[in-house]
Amino acid sequence: MPAYVRVAKSSEIQPGTAKRIEAGDKLIALFNLEGVFHAIDDTCTHRGGPLSEGILSGNEVTCPWHGAVFDVTTGEVISPPAPLGVAIYPVRIAGDDVEVEI
Repeated sequence: MPAYVRVAKSSEIQPGTAKRIEAGDKLIALFNLEGVFHAIDDTCTHRGGPLSEGILSGNEVTCPWHGAVFDVTTGEVISPPAPLGVAIYPVRIAGDDVEVEI
């Protein structure tokens, strides 16, 4: 059964940035879009690039390896070469803690 797991302090991730987190057996990219947090799989569906290290522009992240673009709010692939989108995870804030449901 899915449960929320504390993964970071909100103050650790500045607006417009991302952080790679581990929650359970998952690698997740946690993004701060102007104070609203979003979590997606950290692994690009093209060749496995780390999306948390990509370039964030608005709600889009570009994979640093081959340039695939994903919407961090929906996980959908916007631009190839990635063939598929990535999973998204619900995020909630509890005080200063960021929690992700896995």
